[in-house]
Amino acid sequence: MKISEILDQAKDPFISFEIIPPPRGRSAKGIYEIIDELVEFRPPFIDVTSHAADSYFIEQNDGAFTRHIKRKRPGTIGLCAAIKYRYNVEAVPHLLCQGFNRQETEDALIELNYLGIDNVLAIRGDQLQYQKDQTSGREVNKYALDLVKQIDKMNQGQYLEDILDADESDFCIGVGGYPEKHPDSPSQAADLRYLKQKVDAGAQYIVTQMFYDNQDFYNFVDLCRAEGIEVPIVPGIKLLTKNSQLSSIPSSFSVNVPDDLVKAFEAAKDPRERTEIGVAHTTRQCEDLLNNGVKNLHFYVMRDTHLVKKVVKSLKMI
Repeated sequence: MKISEILDQAKDPFISFEIIPPPRGRSAKGIYEIIDELVEFRPPFIDVTSHAADSYFIEQNDGAFTRHIKRKRPGTIGLCAAIKYRYNVEAVPHLLCQGFNRQETEDALIELNYLGIDNVLAIRGDQLQYQKDQTSGREVNKYALDLVKQIDKMNQGQYLEDILDADESDFCIGVGGYPEKHPDSPSQAADLRYLKQKVDAGAQYIVTQMFYDNQDFYNFVDLCRAEGIEVPIVPGIKLLTKNSQLSSIPSSFSVNVPDDLVKAFEAAKDPRERTEIGVAHTTRQCEDLLNNGVKNLHFYVMRDTHLVKKVVKSLKMI
């Protein structure tokens, strides 16, 4: 079932999740255990992130640095197939511009089509330190808009090579949205114009970056509607439970943390109290969103599955 149809037909609020494939060298046992816990809440869909290779540097004893390539977390497509057929839940693989060329993207789309997975989230991805050499004649999608256009063309039976009587795919395309502006956009107005272009090119729904002040989300929705963006907008939720996240999350994702939440974390006596503060804040966020007519809460799940479950259970939605 298409995510656009799920969002359109939902009569009651529901929960969805985003998970990360296990690192290279790990089995799927751990991620299955996480999914086993999440399906208790009957999510109609689960997103699975995608990861390109990147580089990092290690300092040697002589002070010199050596560059190493960190290979991507593989398994996005396989994990999506497991979610769909092992758990009977729609899977949404992330497709990236960064680290993948258009030919690799087309191959991935063909595999997904064969598997009966017809939902994808098209995003640019983070800038990478490592850029692999591209074979002559192979092109990349520079922006998410280019990626959306490629997927939409496949939906019309247009592939990278001219193929006579090619079959059409039927992907539902989601894209990301940034309530506090994408860090690389020159302004929020420009960011909204770019988002509108992605919707006009074929995107059928939007999932937002995390935020910690609901007013940022409400303002974003109003601005999208004023821009003529009418597709569903799903709020992304991420728990804040550690002191280190006060700096890591804003710097990594360009989001703001409200002063009262920062002060509460700084005044907390121990990690347990910080966790309770974060869970309480996220619970209030979710309750406010639901009370204001939001139909779908999308949780970014890392190693905090038990805390996400605590929040969801307190909402008494299931």
